[in-house]
Amino acid sequence: MAITSAIVLYVVIWFMTFLIALPIRVKTQGDLGDIVPGTHAGAPEEHHLKKKMWIVTGVAFVIWVVVSGIILSGWISVDDIENFTRG
Repeated sequence: MAITSAIVLYVVIWFMTFLIALPIRVKTQGDLGDIVPGTHAGAPEEHHLKKKMWIVTGVAFVIWVVVSGIILSGWISVDDIENFTRG
């Protein structure tokens, strides 16, 4: 795996993990009872983005190490995933 492939793999894993973590522990304006006029009640009041970004960075790194290890070891290859037979 080239360095560019490793970076792209990490970025894809990071964003997928971040999108999963975004709705966790979000407190909306409707939950807190303090709705700003002109906004939706479901708008976030406390989203903890900085903390989530640090947690996601660590979790994504662990997932990246596992996926990279599987790719580099050859345990699963493209031939194992491909279902099409060429004849």
